[in-house]
Amino acid sequence: MEKKVAVLAVNPVNGAGLFQYLEAFFENGIPYKTFAVAETTQIKTNSGISLQTDDVVANLRGNEDAYDALVFACGDAMPKFSENAGKPEYQDLLAVIKTFGDKGKLLIGHCVGGLLFDITGIAAGKRLALHPFVKGAVKGAIGTDAPFVIDRNFYTAQTETTLHLLLQELLKVLK
Repeated sequence: MEKKVAVLAVNPVNGAGLFQYLEAFFENGIPYKTFAVAETTQIKTNSGISLQTDDVVANLRGNEDAYDALVFACGDAMPKFSENAGKPEYQDLLAVIKTFGDKGKLLIGHCVGGLLFDITGIAAGKRLALHPFVKGAVKGAIGTDAPFVIDRNFYTAQTETTLHLLLQELLKVLK
């Protein structure tokens, strides 16, 4: 049976990465729902394109069992995270990631996605592909220079330019 995916999109989100996930899921019949890490479902890409998500991350919190996998679609994640870490939607983001990890569900991300997995403490000892700028910031995970890495339930790509390589493998487990 195909797995259902929750896709987290920060505001602003990297459209190049987000659209690769969504197109791959749509074209392969993988059910998914998008959740804005924002107060409303209206977000933008980091190039300024307006997007409407299905829901907000606050409504995913407590409903994680409805999904088999979680995607963190990167954007201006770390600058925005440092600016907004105390806001409820960012606390919800971390709580949702931690819950998915604690339940052993599939965790998927590119760029700094692995860093957020590390920050929540769920990636200790796991190998992760990370953007070169954040590789040194991980504490418990093992940052790599690989274009993509699969380590048990963690699926990570270094950047949106290597995401297509990861997606080929990810689709095999989601179908």
